[in-house]
Amino acid sequence: MKTEIIPASEIQNALKLLQNGGIIAFPTDTVYGLGALAFDTDAINSIYIAKNRPIEKAIPILIGDMSDLDKVASDIPNMALHFAFRFWPGPLTFIVPKKETLPLSVSATSTVAVRIPDHIDARALLRAAGPMAVTSANISGGQNPSSAQEVYDQLNGRIPLILDGGKTQGGIPSTLVDCTGEKPLILREGPISLDELLAVL
Repeated sequence: MKTEIIPASEIQNALKLLQNGGIIAFPTDTVYGLGALAFDTDAINSIYIAKNRPIEKAIPILIGDMSDLDKVASDIPNMALHFAFRFWPGPLTFIVPKKETLPLSVSATSTVAVRIPDHIDARALLRAAGPMAVTSANISGGQNPSSAQEVYDQLNGRIPLILDGGKTQGGIPSTLVDCTGEKPLILREGPISLDELLAVL
């Protein structure tokens, strides 16, 4: 497979590829992500293959706007909504009950991780494509990529397309917080601290 790099502004090529069951890498506010349409089981399985990702690891969902949250989540806790209004778009991913229509390849459990990235190119793509299953664009366990070249160095020949939006500003993955209990539980440390989350509540 030939891996092509094009400017991130050229989303029409990316959309066509996604709608035909493909996967693409693109920049976000944290690191470069590798994504597929959220309801395309075969394409999501391709992400696991391209990354050598263990199949039991769930894949987060990225959305372009709050209006898409109901498409992938249900019975959303008020805690999560408070976090969304305060920190979205931004480097916060929260875990909430998932929509039953989401493929098991996204998450084999009853929950799903969701985020709105604070990146103009990423949100343009997500608004056009709809919710996407997205994980870091690297070989599983490898360095998190902050540029198109770093993605290419790891995934050349494994994916068809990389959208080049320059170097990402964040450089580290988002804070991951479980919102399904009575209190927020941080599962992965990131740019947003527990104290910042508790201050919102």
